[in-house]
Amino acid sequence: MDFTLSDTEQLVLDTAREFALNKVKPLARELDRTGRFPLELVREMGELGLMGVYVPETLGGAGCSALAYNMAVLEISKACASTGVILSAHTSLCVDPILKNGTDAQKEKYLRPLASGQKLGAYALTEPASGSDASHLDTMFADRGTHYELNGTKLFVTNGGFADVVIVYATSDKTQGHKGISALIVEADFPGFARGKSEHKLGIRASSTTEIILTNCEVPKENLLGALGKGFSVALETLDGGRIGIASQAIGIGRAALEAGVKHVKTREQFGAPLANLQAIQFMIADSATELDAAELLMLRAAKLKDLGQRRHTKESAMAKLFASEAAGRACDCALQMHGGYGFIEDYDVERHYRDVRICRLYEGTSEIQRVVIAANVLKESVVPL
Repeated sequence: MDFTLSDTEQLVLDTAREFALNKVKPLARELDRTGRFPLELVREMGELGLMGVYVPETLGGAGCSALAYNMAVLEISKACASTGVILSAHTSLCVDPILKNGTDAQKEKYLRPLASGQKLGAYALTEPASGSDASHLDTMFADRGTHYELNGTKLFVTNGGFADVVIVYATSDKTQGHKGISALIVEADFPGFARGKSEHKLGIRASSTTEIILTNCEVPKENLLGALGKGFSVALETLDGGRIGIASQAIGIGRAALEAGVKHVKTREQFGAPLANLQAIQFMIADSATELDAAELLMLRAAKLKDLGQRRHTKESAMAKLFASEAAGRACDCALQMHGGYGFIEDYDVERHYRDVRICRLYEGTSEIQRVVIAANVLKESVVPL
C-alpha cells in the first residue's frame, strides 16, 4: 500500500503543520488552563480548508483525501489535543455521514457552511443509560405528520456547546433494538433543542463536552439522514472513520510528549552527564518511537482504505484506534517519567499531554470495544473448512 502524498495532500499537511506551530501551540496552555473554547481557531481552520479537507470542491471543501485529513488532525493534536478533537468530531462525525448518506439537498445546505468553518458540527449518540451498548437508545422520535418530534437527552457530545448542526440518533420503537434507530440532522435553533450541562474534564479541557436536551424538538422530515430505521448502520459506518481520527489525535499527543521528553533528557544532567546517556532512558525513547511509528502506519492504512472505498474498514480502523491510543498513553507516561518531578507540574507541557491522551482509550469506543470489533471481524474472515 502506497502512502506517498500527492502534491495536494502535502499542501494540506504543510498547511496544518504551519498553522499548528504558529497559531495553535502558542494558545495551548492558556486554553487548557481556562477551558476556553477556541472558536477563533475553528474559523481560521475553516478559512484554510481544514474543516472540510475531503469534502468535494463542488460542495465548498478542499477536495482532498481522508489520508490528508487525518495527517492534519495529527499535526493539530500535536499542538493542542482540544483543538484536534474539535476538528476530528466536526469532520468525522458530522460532515462525513452527511457526505456519505445525505441527499443532494442536504449536502448543498449543510456541507458548504460546515466545510468553511462558519458552522460547527457534532454527533449525538451516547445517552445516560447507553454508552458502549449504543443499540439501546431512550431518545425517541415520532412522526407528527408535518415533522418528526424528538424527546430525550444525549450525553458527552463533543462540540455540543457550540455546534450548529448535530447528527442525532433516536429510536421510534425501543422493542426493535437497532432496527428502530434513525439518524436526523438537527440544527441548534430548532424548537425544543437545548444545551445542558457542560462537563469539566481531566483533559482536552478546551473542547466542549455537553448534554443535549431534546424536548418535543421539531425536525423537518427532509432532515432524515439515510433511510428510516437505518440509523444504526449510519452510526457504525461513521465510527469507522471517526476512530481513524482518534488514532491520529493520539499519535499527535504521543509525538508531542516524546519530543518534549527527548528535549528534556538531552539538557538535564544528573550524576555528571545528560539523562539521555542512561540506557533506561534510551529504552523508553526506543519503545515510544517504535510504537508511535507502528501506530501511524496502522492509521495510514485505515485512512487509505477509507479513501479507496472498496470495502468497509471496520477492523483496520479499530486496530488503528486501539493500538494508537494505548501506545500514545505509554509514550506520554514514559515522557513524564523522563521529566522526573518536573513532569508533574503545570509548567511543563508533558503534564497536559499525559492528561489529554487518556480520553483516547475511551471515546468513539473504548479499548475493550475495539477488541470486540477486531475479534469479531477476524473470526468472520478466518473460516476454517470442516
